[in-house]
Amino acid sequence: MRDFSKWISNFRPSIADFSYYTDFNKVYENVNSMKIELNILNSLIGSKNIELDFENLVSKYPEIIKCIPILLAVREKEIYAGKQGNVDLYNFNSPKNTIDEYKTFLRETGLFDLLSNHIINNLFDYVTGVETGLDSNGRKNRGGHQMEDLVENYIQKAGFKKNINYFKEMYISEVSAKWNIDLSAVSNKGKMEKRWDFVIKTDNNIYLIETNFYGSGGSKLNETARSYKTIATEMKTVKGAKFIWFTDGAGWKSAARNLEETFDILEDIYSIHDMENGIMNEVFR
Repeated sequence: MRDFSKWISNFRPSIADFSYYTDFNKVYENVNSMKIELNILNSLIGSKNIELDFENLVSKYPEIIKCIPILLAVREKEIYAGKQGNVDLYNFNSPKNTIDEYKTFLRETGLFDLLSNHIINNLFDYVTGVETGLDSNGRKNRGGHQMEDLVENYIQKAGFKKNINYFKEMYISEVSAKWNIDLSAVSNKGKMEKRWDFVIKTDNNIYLIETNFYGSGGSKLNETARSYKTIATEMKTVKGAKFIWFTDGAGWKSAARNLEETFDILEDIYSIHDMENGIMNEVFR
């Protein structure tokens, strides 16, 4: 019997690599896609009559409209805005609003003031900063992908070959069809379509794998633990398949009780420490 307290004591505070914090290639790509339009908008910086100058600029270069949302750190091209609950829809995919409506938008959001009072010097540099900030929202997804990449690396080290005897992101229906296995106990009799992070097929078994890493706490961890506890219980009735969960992260310390409940039911729950100590070769036979 494994000791839960000892097991969780080896959880890592982070698995962030150097690319985790900001994907600068994506930042540069996004900014360069607007480079010409941003340089045109630069002519408004320091304008003494910015509303008239903006109107003239849009009449000559209507494509600059599409850059306005990113100046507010917004990616959407259709934005609702107004006062006291009375809002209008502003479209920035193309100039569908009137020029007066666009001027109202820039005036009320403070963009005219930002530009005319020379608070910034260059919109290309400004948007690079905005995109860098927005890219930080992707860290949660990158963290999840880093755990997937780590697990996949250990799967490969154990000798498995992608799309030959291990597969990435397979749905329950795909697994059932490919190997003629009944997974209705997990799919609520075919009503739920779950996707597994990895599936490993050996001569003796099919392994259905989930991976995640939580560097910080939150309600999501309790939901995940309860969900996987249910899957572990359901999988006990399935012949020819096993559920494997690779998880880690100091965030679990705040949800240790729920994780321990799953740990007590699910035999095949492993951490990075387990992978480092050769668990792949012991489990997948």
